[in-house]
Amino acid sequence: MNLGRNSVKKIFLLTWVGMAISMLSICAILLWMTGESWVLICGGLLMLCALAWMFFLTVVFSKRLSVFTRELCQAMDQMISGRGEPVRAVDSETLFARIGYRLSRLYGIMQENRRKVDEERQELQMLVSDVSHQVKTPVSNLKMVTDTLLSKSVTEEERREFLQGIRNQTDKLEFLFQALVKTSRLETGAIRLEKKVSPVIDTLAMALSGIVYAAEKKNISVTVDCPEDFCLSHDSKWTSEAVFNLLDNAVKYTPAGGNISVSVVQWEMFAEIKVTDTGKGISETNQAAIFRRFYREEEVHDEQGVGIGLYLTREIVTGQGGYIKVASESGQGSEFSIMLPAR
Repeated sequence: MNLGRNSVKKIFLLTWVGMAISMLSICAILLWMTGESWVLICGGLLMLCALAWMFFLTVVFSKRLSVFTRELCQAMDQMISGRGEPVRAVDSETLFARIGYRLSRLYGIMQENRRKVDEERQELQMLVSDVSHQVKTPVSNLKMVTDTLLSKSVTEEERREFLQGIRNQTDKLEFLFQALVKTSRLETGAIRLEKKVSPVIDTLAMALSGIVYAAEKKNISVTVDCPEDFCLSHDSKWTSEAVFNLLDNAVKYTPAGGNISVSVVQWEMFAEIKVTDTGKGISETNQAAIFRRFYREEEVHDEQGVGIGLYLTREIVTGQGGYIKVASESGQGSEFSIMLPAR
């Protein structure tokens, strides 16, 4: 018989019947062996006492089980609605206390999961809001230019200017989507940063190759100070992406004829990749905000960009166990330092 699947009332009833039959059988055997009637009387009294105590135990246990069931249902309702944590029993040795302890742990896990879901929902809402804000301007410009081309007669020179404007806006959208893809793949773990020991000079060369033309166009001098034999455990591809973002910003915000320097210094615990420029600088009040996604200072809105480069750089650097710092003053240029673990 599988007692585990029977109700509590049925189990108690079976216990009662079994106890009564057993005691009556024992009394009958003793009466047959002794032939004394007092044995049957004593056996009957013992059986009545046992049944009375069994009845008391059944009533007490039923009430206790009813209270526990009601409290358990209330606790689970509170857990589902998030109104409160289940109350733990004082006596930690009882079965009820062990169940209550596990309910409390389950409640903590549920609260943590609910908190993470809320944070992810807020992050998603912010991302959608930021992306829609970034996409709104180029899409509006594209609609305006195409409407003009469709509704008015323009000269060949004006047509070329309009087409160049369309190209610039589509380039901005493409850059935005590529940056978002890179960021989302890093944040969701679709891309894992793989650190390998490799020369830092090769990483810098990959980063510098992306800004050579823009720097030459503005007559900006770029110097590099890095030992050729200096090797570091890092993800070369993604670190070059981080350095490129710093260099790209330096070229954008450094006036023609300025200077950009890249240097590598090995400290005891970290290796420092420093990018210094002679650009417009960053005010102290804005330095804490520049690493936020889509953040751009008001005075640089005319420059091309969407404000995601520094955010992506920070994600890449922190993903390798490092950090990034900035030192700058308005009108005095900027100095960004990528600090990567030396070991």
